[in-house]
Amino acid sequence: MSQNVTEIVNAKEFDLFVKKGNVLIDFYADWCMPCLTMSPVFEELSKKFKGKIKFGKVDISENRELAQKFKISSIPNFIFLKDGKIKEQFIGARYLEDFEAKLKNCL
Repeated sequence: MSQNVTEIVNAKEFDLFVKKGNVLIDFYADWCMPCLTMSPVFEELSKKFKGKIKFGKVDISENRELAQKFKISSIPNFIFLKDGKIKEQFIGARYLEDFEAKLKNCL
């Protein structure tokens, strides 16, 4: 995990992390190959949007409560929140350029 991405380990930490500002959460699992493929893309985006978007990761195997709360049934699953409210959701692997354009539209 890079210094630009926060690993979120419980619901309380999640609530504090997403409460204010623009936040992108990556719901993933270590056993998910598309999730592993997206990891370097997520890292790159965290650098490109540093100071504009906070980046966090939630392992659904370790945080079933959060996965259920957000009805995560497919991974990788990315949720963009603004001040704690869901603004956009992206499901599945995608190219860096596509993902970057979608995030710019969210800002």
